[in-house]
Amino acid sequence: MINADKIRQQFPILFQEVNDEPLVYLDNAATTQKPTAVLDKLTYYYEHDNANVHRGVHTLAERATKDYEAAREKVRAFINAKETAETLFTRGTTTSLNWVAKSYGDLAVEAGDEIVISYMEHHSNIIPWQQLAERKGATLKYIEITADGFLDMESAKQQITDKTKIVSIAHVSNVLGVINPVAELAKLAHSHGAVLVVDGAQAVPHMPVDVQAIDADFYAFSGHKMCGPTGIGVLYGKRELLDQMEPMEYGGEMIDFVNLYDSTWKELPWKFEAGTPNIAGAIALGAAIDFLTEIGLEDIHQHEAELVAYVLPKLLAIEGLTVYGPQDPAHHTGVLAFNLDGLHPHDTATALDMEGVAVRAGHHCAQPLLKYLDVSATARASFYLYNTKADADRLIEAILATKEFFQHGSI
Repeated sequence: MINADKIRQQFPILFQEVNDEPLVYLDNAATTQKPTAVLDKLTYYYEHDNANVHRGVHTLAERATKDYEAAREKVRAFINAKETAETLFTRGTTTSLNWVAKSYGDLAVEAGDEIVISYMEHHSNIIPWQQLAERKGATLKYIEITADGFLDMESAKQQITDKTKIVSIAHVSNVLGVINPVAELAKLAHSHGAVLVVDGAQAVPHMPVDVQAIDADFYAFSGHKMCGPTGIGVLYGKRELLDQMEPMEYGGEMIDFVNLYDSTWKELPWKFEAGTPNIAGAIALGAAIDFLTEIGLEDIHQHEAELVAYVLPKLLAIEGLTVYGPQDPAHHTGVLAFNLDGLHPHDTATALDMEGVAVRAGHHCAQPLLKYLDVSATARASFYLYNTKADADRLIEAILATKEFFQHGSI
């Protein structure tokens, strides 16, 4: 059990007024706020240890390299990868998925092969596969969604065949708020000789993730969604697959030896990390992992489940409000997409912002899913470890005030 009121004291950005109202930050699926431990780590690095990594022999370079590689080990332990060589630093989930689609995809996929994703994917887990299918003359197939917002596993069994080379699925939907059975999908994909790629952007910050237990072949996530800085992320891949893949960029850090007409690469993981990496970002991501580990991912997951169990029935009780995804709190993460009848979600979000409540509005980089749901956009409130039941009450109050204003012209 976590004390969200105590935890939020470590997030200075939360203690401000927006439009003369105390801020309630409920846009955590887009990005999370940063605790002082992470902010201090960034500042400390630039004030004390700023130097390039791996190649320098002076003291600052050695300290920077030590902390950079220590952060990689923290990542390995956090997701239970077998070895640090399997954890690559990237710019974020989008970069990670693009690397897999281009480097592994070009290696593994041929004309007539199949790539399987689902209707609930983020654009970052759609477009790279569209482009791969187009390059290779492969077929892109979609797993359907059940009426209550779950991944349809019967559809998955039909879509994944012996022609399938890659299955790529979100661990948690950034719109529907469902947790997908990725371990079951891994077994299904592997039984047909395919690999499983997992978009873990909405999972790693909120629940324990064990890539070996899942048996994921690749797993991608972002630092900024888990209390870390922007511009840093991770791609996990099984060593036997990463060893086969070509680097996506060339130069600098990934070089072993350069001749006039050919070159050789460093071993894993460095062969994928060309140029000067985001050293400060990686080190601060390590601090974010320390912060989350100290609190406990199981406790974070339980806290969010309690918030959803509290707020979802209140949302469903509002006349004219539709919540997308499962209606049972037991099957819904802290991501809650909704619409008010007669109001564009941008208007809803703007009105909530006037009450100091920050939510998202739009298609959430999931246009195929929203088309599947027959809506053009939704509002989205998303909770995290520093949110409280008081925040949930403010959301409900702001929605009711918005509804009253647009219906009757007064609050």
